[in-house]
Amino acid sequence: MTTNFNTFWMAGFECTDQLNASGDRVDMLQITGHLELLREDYARICSLGIRTVREGIRWSVVEYQPYHYNFETVLEMINAAKYYNVQQLWDICHFGYPADLSPLHPHFAARFVALCEAFVNFLVKHRPLEILYITPINEVSFISWLGGEAGATVPYCTKNGWELKYALMGAYIAAAKAMKRISKLVRILTTEPLVNMVPDLNPIPDEMASAAIENELQFQAVDMLCGRICPELGGSEDLPDVLGYNYYYNNQWITGKYQFLGWNDPIPDPRWRPLADLLESAYHRYHKPIIISETSHPKEDRPIWIQMIASECTKLINRDVQLLGVCLYPIIDRPDWDHPEVWHQSGLWDHDSTGYHRRILHFPSAMALLAGQQLVAHQLNLSSKRCQP
Repeated sequence: MTTNFNTFWMAGFECTDQLNASGDRVDMLQITGHLELLREDYARICSLGIRTVREGIRWSVVEYQPYHYNFETVLEMINAAKYYNVQQLWDICHFGYPADLSPLHPHFAARFVALCEAFVNFLVKHRPLEILYITPINEVSFISWLGGEAGATVPYCTKNGWELKYALMGAYIAAAKAMKRISKLVRILTTEPLVNMVPDLNPIPDEMASAAIENELQFQAVDMLCGRICPELGGSEDLPDVLGYNYYYNNQWITGKYQFLGWNDPIPDPRWRPLADLLESAYHRYHKPIIISETSHPKEDRPIWIQMIASECTKLINRDVQLLGVCLYPIIDRPDWDHPEVWHQSGLWDHDSTGYHRRILHFPSAMALLAGQQLVAHQLNLSSKRCQP
């Protein structure tokens, strides 16, 4: 089965349309100005050698009433991509649902499957013969915690994380099957957090066991998709085609303490695991091609983070791990979901509050990206030569 991307380095445009902790709708494609500046944004990324992007359709917008869809804005996005020869990887549900729906609603799965079918038919019409990379639901593990344990988004529950995850994956699996029935060109791309949960220093056996269990939980969603657990949902090993892992500076922490392990400390914490090691373990768990589907760092440490990501990618390539790409997410800065007046300064382009949607290139990050592109390209070239007979 063909799995290929236009470029190894990718750009992600923040596309969540969720209800935040205050119950307000957050539409990042509008807030960041990406919809208004589609072609300009694509020209920007192309100027830095990026021609693969993650985008989202915003379920809460396109399904304007049950089982009725308006894909006009999505068509504008497709046309912009055609103009710049940019490949789009699509999120159908990036944390947001229609106002009348939640994952625990009895109509949720049927509505979601119908949306996915309509979207694939729409894509086949407008991008015929093109491989269609689709993420049905972004970060099921995270949104199950956020909405099912932390009560910070729909359905605003606590102690219901498992029920939420089970419902989301039931819909995810049914939708993946339906889309693959429509077109053999559909490729399912998962996007799940990659974490390292560690016990406190000098742990007792129970603390070590607890951390091991929490580490295992990060794989539940993909295990369901593959049919390794909850087989009644209909998962199977052939459903996912590419496994995406989302990784940020705060993805390694001490269980029960909300204390993150420092990623760039002069003396590394002995419990810290390099990204390449985490990804290699995940790769050998499923034996599927992988990408780093989201990664970024806020503020002044952005260039150092990009350098680290590039270095870890070269390690994986040298170990013959089938790493197909890395997505800088967000490529354009975004505000906080719950405090929209606070911008993260985590993109390659910053937001200028004095000008409407003005983009300001973070030059040190751009230089780090160019160096990282050269480093990875060199390693890919060496790997290709090594594989030649």
